[in-house]
Amino acid sequence: MPQVDSKLFDRGQFQAELALKSSPIGAFKKAIRRAHEVLDARFKEGCNVRRLVEDRAWFTDQILREAWDRLEWCEDADIALLAVGGYGRGELHPYSDIDLLILLDSADHETFREPIERFLTLLWDIGLEVGQSVRSVDECAEEARADLTVVTNLMESRTIAGPERLRQRMQDVTSTAQMWPSKQFFLAKRKEQRARHAKYNDTEYNLEPNVKGSPGGLRDIQTILWVARRHFGTLNLHAMVGQGFFLESEYALLVSSQEFLWKVRYALHMLAGRAEDRLLFDHQGDIARLLGYEDGNAKLAIERFMQKYYRVVMGIAELSDLIKQHFEEEILRAGQSGQAQPLNSRFQLRDGYIEVTHPNVFKRTPFAILEIFVLMAQHPEIKGVCADTIRLLRDHRHLIDDEFRNDIRNTSLFIELFKTPQGIHRNLRRMNRYGILGRYLPEFGHIVGQMQHDLFHIYTVDAHTLNLIKYLRKFKWTELAEKFPLASKLIGKLPKPELIYLAGLYHDIGKGRGGDHSALGAVDAEAFCIRHQLPNWDTKLIVWLVQNHLVMSTTAQRKDLSDPQVIYDFARLVGDQTRLDYLYVLTVADINATNPSLWNSWR
Repeated sequence: MPQVDSKLFDRGQFQAELALKSSPIGAFKKAIRRAHEVLDARFKEGCNVRRLVEDRAWFTDQILREAWDRLEWCEDADIALLAVGGYGRGELHPYSDIDLLILLDSADHETFREPIERFLTLLWDIGLEVGQSVRSVDECAEEARADLTVVTNLMESRTIAGPERLRQRMQDVTSTAQMWPSKQFFLAKRKEQRARHAKYNDTEYNLEPNVKGSPGGLRDIQTILWVARRHFGTLNLHAMVGQGFFLESEYALLVSSQEFLWKVRYALHMLAGRAEDRLLFDHQGDIARLLGYEDGNAKLAIERFMQKYYRVVMGIAELSDLIKQHFEEEILRAGQSGQAQPLNSRFQLRDGYIEVTHPNVFKRTPFAILEIFVLMAQHPEIKGVCADTIRLLRDHRHLIDDEFRNDIRNTSLFIELFKTPQGIHRNLRRMNRYGILGRYLPEFGHIVGQMQHDLFHIYTVDAHTLNLIKYLRKFKWTELAEKFPLASKLIGKLPKPELIYLAGLYHDIGKGRGGDHSALGAVDAEAFCIRHQLPNWDTKLIVWLVQNHLVMSTTAQRKDLSDPQVIYDFARLVGDQTRLDYLYVLTVADINATNPSLWNSWR
């Protein structure tokens, strides 16, 4: 916690103001208002955000302690005031939850009912909104055993006032020896995280993301810490470096990413005047200016800021994957490592996860950087990538240069991925998550985190693109045949289905550069086809689809279909049944990947 900061809270002055007035409420409110002003001014001046959130927690400690001490507890009173949850970590944003636990030695609440009510009434009167619970040590154990959220909150606790021994007892009765052993805790947290991610469509790239709860948000960092604390005891992020879970460079990246998100969250709270964690359009421009972003020739300040945001959360999500995999190996499969099953000379399977046969595989045979994703697509039973191999991928992605991109082994592997019966979308997402896709296709790298300013899109360009490919895959599912009858029928009749996926990958790749993105994308698509030595017919079809991917939707939704000239012009442009089939499937996938709520029977 920070040192005494008299500018933030002058105890002497506060005590003097208390003495001058018959009611303490005015003095408390004045101190709280002044602290808000001081901290907000420091934020605008560019002070370190970590210091700011810790200073706010320190100040809140002082106010709560002053309020608690007004009740003149006797020295041996078996009651303590604890900070729990995020506040227990010593972190508070302007309108973060102030979670308190009033901890009793026994379950006899009546002994302290009156002073507790006076304390909470005072907090209400001075405008301090707190979330509080009153429990005995044994009641904490009972609640924690039944509720994952409770035990998580209690793990992060500090004593603000009263005897520390009560908190120590509470920690003992809720420890891993008594409940929620690390394996059970990890499985529960993993399930909780998956459910939370599903609420945000399993993407970091919603256009109005939740800084706290979305994939790659602050909650993902906290989940790492909670699991580590349950398994290893009291650990901070840096302690995990010593445990072999982080490299120093990864630790530095995670810390800087957390601080960036803290700045965003601090600014959000300050601008909204409440606990707001949704990065709404209304706030994005103001936050961009607060954080020093300026308009440039190619991009607006808001676009620069949001692209930075998306790249930060993607980095957190990537590291989170790595750490989760480490946890699975350390906690779930500790001492149970199965026998390796060779796939080829470069890769093998262990416990269902793919790993390299030697740490120098990517250095000696760089094409293995793409091969690993093709193997996972060809073997859908593979659960994922081992943690050490994820790290090796990260460490060797710099090898992807122009020579790599033009190597026929690599171009052949990339096309092979699109010919696999399943796993195309899943492995393109993995490639994007691990920073491989944007390096292999620099034009794709430019759209990573690229916003789309319109009424319909709810994802960034790269997320929308991968979502489109996901819909193309879903058309083959029998359970979706009723919702998309014609698309489901046609996807199985396309002569070369890999071409629709490649067209989907490039259909919006020209966005964010100014000009007609369809025309710009067609140029990129043609260069891709030439580099990958696709046949002339394939190249022409892909380029035509990218150039005209909006034609069917604009014709159907914006033109008079009863006009024979409209139909004639559309038919002349399309030319034949094969192109029509490809274009229809691409159009349906594009609409649904833009925003699932747009699709209806009329469309």
